[in-house]
This record gives sequence, structure tokens and C-alpha cells, in this order.
Amino acid sequence: MNQILTLELSEQVFADIQRQAETIGISTEHLAATLLEQQFSREIKLLNSEVEKHVARAKFERHFGVLKLDSSVSFHNESIDTDLVREYTSIHEE
Repeated sequence: MNQILTLELSEQVFADIQRQAETIGISTEHLAATLLEQQFSREIKLLNSEVEKHVARAKFERHFGVLKLDSSVSFHNESIDTDLVREYTSIHEE
């Protein structure tokens, strides 16, 4: 369904639109409506893109949290090295 919208344009903008419309052989009103729709469509796509980014980030951030580890787990390099040496030098039954 189409809607009617009344706009007030400066003389210069109207003259530019009118001249361009005459050049391509359509009415001034049709060209003005087309230009407005094209601009609005681009803005909506950009806005939707930003909204989608925020939604994706929010979904990602839901996975953030705190990791609580047993006290026997250590992230110190010396401790890790010691554990690796112990595993590599131990004899495992297969």
C-alpha cells in the first residue's frame, strides 16, 4: 500500500530533482520518491546490520563467566613443566 507524503524542498534541490527527472523521462514526484526510498533502504540495512552485530555479541557474551578450578590444577609454567617431565618419564602399562 502506498502512502502520500508532502515534502517541502529548497528551490535548488527541487530544481535539481526536476532537471534529473526530465532527463530520464519520469515525473519529479516519482524520482523524489525513488531517491527517498533508496536512501531509506540503505539506512535501514546499515541499522539492521548494527542490530545484528549487537545481538550476535550479546549471544557470544552469554558464554562469558568464571572458571573455578580444583586447587590441584595450576597454570604456573614450572608446575606444568614438572607435570610434563613426570608424565614423559613415567612407565605406563598398556
